[in-house]
Amino acid sequence: MHKLSTPITKMLNIDVPIIGAPMFLVSNEDMVVAISEAGGIGTFPSLNYRPTEDFLRALKSIKQRTSKPIGVNIIVNKSNLRQAEDLKHSLNCGVELYITSLGNPKDVIREAHKNGAKVFCDVINIEQAKKVQDLGADAVVAVCSGAGGHAGPTTPMVLIPWLKEQLSIPVIAAGGIANGATMASAFCLGASAVHVGTRFIASSECQVTTNYKQAIINSSPEKIIFTDKVTGTPCNFIHTKDLDNHKSLPKFINRLKKNKTLKPFISPLLKIMGKKAFINSLTTQKNIWSAGQTVGLIHDIKPCKDIIEEMVTSYHEALHKSPR
Repeated sequence: MHKLSTPITKMLNIDVPIIGAPMFLVSNEDMVVAISEAGGIGTFPSLNYRPTEDFLRALKSIKQRTSKPIGVNIIVNKSNLRQAEDLKHSLNCGVELYITSLGNPKDVIREAHKNGAKVFCDVINIEQAKKVQDLGADAVVAVCSGAGGHAGPTTPMVLIPWLKEQLSIPVIAAGGIANGATMASAFCLGASAVHVGTRFIASSECQVTTNYKQAIINSSPEKIIFTDKVTGTPCNFIHTKDLDNHKSLPKFINRLKKNKTLKPFISPLLKIMGKKAFINSLTTQKNIWSAGQTVGLIHDIKPCKDIIEEMVTSYHEALHKSPR
């Protein structure tokens, strides 16, 4: 497999600029190890393992199975009461990359840099991007429209070059990446790496239900619905009858969110309620599945290693096919 050198591969000492996106209740030990061993970097949310003792066991297991760099996603808002403890465990285990979401990453950046680790921060606009750059972030993850999970409102065709133009740190493309052609387009726009989630759901290492994987394969971009009814924050899901029938969070909560005095208390509550609803929907086998618009480009289930090798091969093919 050809190596691809970018500022991100050099920063993380990896072979290819492919990050296995940390997916809530989806990413697992096998996926992290397989993606890192294949030359990319596997990551997972610390909150995928509950309680925190299970997270520590997972970390130690991953570190025993691969000597390659790995990453941990830490939610950095007040609703995550575990963030300090999870960060401590991650630092003690020598985690090389931290991806922060939904809050202020200053503590993670400070502590990670003491360990020589890198911090990438999810952003959806230039305001967020400049804030985390000023705090010392090593790169930003540009979460664009069409991404699985919590997506931003802006197309990657605009957001990536806009951030690239305005920032001095690397930009990572998230949303719309599933094969070599889409990866090549992200690099042409100015990205230094790609953040891939939905494609890795349809992998042999992923432990979601067979129905979930088949839904990925059978869906199309038109079947992806952007809604806040499941988690309380707008997310992309595959359109199913169970999604239609899922009860939204009470409307009065959204009204309370607009109150400046109550918002700091209501927002964390909303996230907690939404997470519990989402966890319940999965554990009861309801057909509520998060995914990005790349479902239309995914046609099979295969090992993470093969997915990465295929992406790199088709990336080079796409470059040769492009007009000169």
